[in-house]
Amino acid sequence: MQRKWVYKNSPEDTQVGSLAADLNIHPKLAALLIQRGVDSFKKARTFFRPSPDHLHDPFLMKDMHLAVQCVVETIQAGKKILIYGDYDVDGTTAVAMVFDFLTQHYKDVDYYIPDRYTEGYGLSEAGLQYAIDQHCHLIITLDCGIKAVDLVAKGVASGLQFIICDHHLPGKELPPAVAILNAKQAACAYPFKELTGCGVGFKLISAICMNRGIRIESVFEYLDLVAVSIAADIVPITGENRVLSYYGLRKLNHKPRAGLQALLDVGGIKHQVDIPEVVFGLAPRINAAGRIDHAKSAVKLLLSHDKVQAANWAGSINKNNNLRKETDSSITKEALSMIEGTLAAADLKSTVLFKEDWHKGVIGIVASRCIEKYYRPTIILTQSQDKATGSARSVPGFDIYEAISECSDLLDGYGGHKYAAGLTMPLDKISEFQRRFEKVVSATISEELLTPVLEIDLELELDSIQGGFYKVLSQIGPFGPGNMPPVFVSRGLKICPGLRVLKQQHLKFRVRSDSGNFFDGIAFGMAHYAEALEAGSDFDMAYSLEMNTFRGEQSLQMMVKDIKLTE
Repeated sequence: MQRKWVYKNSPEDTQVGSLAADLNIHPKLAALLIQRGVDSFKKARTFFRPSPDHLHDPFLMKDMHLAVQCVVETIQAGKKILIYGDYDVDGTTAVAMVFDFLTQHYKDVDYYIPDRYTEGYGLSEAGLQYAIDQHCHLIITLDCGIKAVDLVAKGVASGLQFIICDHHLPGKELPPAVAILNAKQAACAYPFKELTGCGVGFKLISAICMNRGIRIESVFEYLDLVAVSIAADIVPITGENRVLSYYGLRKLNHKPRAGLQALLDVGGIKHQVDIPEVVFGLAPRINAAGRIDHAKSAVKLLLSHDKVQAANWAGSINKNNNLRKETDSSITKEALSMIEGTLAAADLKSTVLFKEDWHKGVIGIVASRCIEKYYRPTIILTQSQDKATGSARSVPGFDIYEAISECSDLLDGYGGHKYAAGLTMPLDKISEFQRRFEKVVSATISEELLTPVLEIDLELELDSIQGGFYKVLSQIGPFGPGNMPPVFVSRGLKICPGLRVLKQQHLKFRVRSDSGNFFDGIAFGMAHYAEALEAGSDFDMAYSLEMNTFRGEQSLQMMVKDIKLTE
């Protein structure tokens, strides 16, 4: 697909020059900082030197005093606590963290993860019954519970107490819990609103430490789990999340817990771990536990303190991930074939596909894969218990949740947010839903939103990439949503001799700057440019910079985002 290059606003030269002089850095780096809101020496000092002192007081969060009091009273009364979390990375890391922390100080603690397929997301009837059967007194939900009004009420009627730790948007009615920890609820003065579920759990155990006189440093041991949740849940890596990620990645690189080290080992990740390694290396493996089998195996791995035991759990989870990849790849091929086999598909503004035997655990991934080739709102449906159930993914700027809600009379249920949602409907409503959804999308989406956009930070002369340029650039990280890796454009380039086509899909090549410096580039999925580039065509290139590690050797590499041949 041809992508539209959209440039960010460039700061004024005087502002750039002033900050560059104050920080003694290249003007292009100063411009990047200003684009990110770091426009003074004072802000830069805080930005480049993240500190635990920058973390907010957990008691600023609404209901935190009530939550801590409830936990303490439950422990003093010798009653049982159940830690209840979702089956994804955020939920499993949160459960492992809070369970491990509490069991350091109290033994009557249990945990529960719902089955992805038989129970679904969040608090479930089966989970509630488990708590009652096990004579639990307090349930602490993590990464879920904010909308479980009826189930919490049912649990309260059975004598249970609840602490809800969630980061999803609350509904109009809140569950009748003893305490609700969610910075997005009304009247919550907590300064940072984008914590993960695991992040909210981290605040709870931090507050317990402060209340009980436990060394606060003891909770920093869990920051590797918090960093994994932040990377996997695609939350903004700004403000407090940037501090948590910074120290969590540092622990992940120097002294990770046994379970995460075992995952790094089975993933063959031996170099410095940053957010992308978590997103593409660790998170899919943790998620695969719940997609293919049951997510409790991921919690057992993350709780393991024994290296041999952790290696065994990681090996099992890695097998599930390999099966997930095979299933994902197979279904993606089928889905793309279905689109290509429909004559009208090229004129549609949406994709809605159904096949009764597609694996429910990977249809969200398949929807995202389809968007990579057919850039439009996409819903992939499969059959589950005599119903059609599906995952929806959108393109930037289009609210797919709102579009689904316009068809709600055809549905048994739906939920989610602007860019991702889930839905369930009777099998006999699929065709009508496809027609209605396409009508809604066609009426509301613009052609501009159907064109993929590549956001460019700055134009850059290749000769600028020398000296300490990359060293300072890397310190702008950790990179992720809200602080994405900068994308540069360099113009009028020529390929050096020796261009290679890898696996008939990718390009590996070298370009040279005006002063004779050479830079290696890798362009995934761009083999179709090989002939023109080898023929000597000039080209403009959009890319990010990263340090490549191969056989223990490190070299700077351009990760090519797009190529435009010049006339």
